[in-house]
Amino acid sequence: MSAKKATPESAMSTTANGKTFEGFTDEERVAMKERAQELKASARRGPRADKADGESAVLAKIAEMAEPDHAMGKRLHAIIKASAPALSPRLWYGMPAYAKDGKVVCFFQSAQKFNTRYATLGFSDAANLDEDAVWPVAFALKELTAAQEAKIGALVKKAVS
Repeated sequence: MSAKKATPESAMSTTANGKTFEGFTDEERVAMKERAQELKASARRGPRADKADGESAVLAKIAEMAEPDHAMGKRLHAIIKASAPALSPRLWYGMPAYAKDGKVVCFFQSAQKFNTRYATLGFSDAANLDEDAVWPVAFALKELTAAQEAKIGALVKKAVS
């Protein structure tokens, strides 16, 4: 008869500096599940997936957002579509995103997504924003003014150039 195996340790572990790591947050787990669902849905649609499918999913996600993120998401969607019509709207980790040749270029993260105090407009490494050795890839958004909208439009144009 073999000895009974010890019960596994919990997901909690202690790092070298004595801080406790408890794994992913609830919000991170939800984002990962959303991404898995997006990949499954994409595989089901296969080659017949089109821009309209992605756009309706993005607009539905924006519609779920609370204010002021809802209004910002709608406005950003319009700015991005006008600035870079070649980008295809799609969901990415449950966030509205815009892709070129299948690679996400930029995305909108609502403040509610990870319980932060501001929304974020982020750019991936597929965005052509390189300047010298350091450049910003994410911007905090509290509100959108006409000047900020113009700046975002210029950034999106540059990102897809």
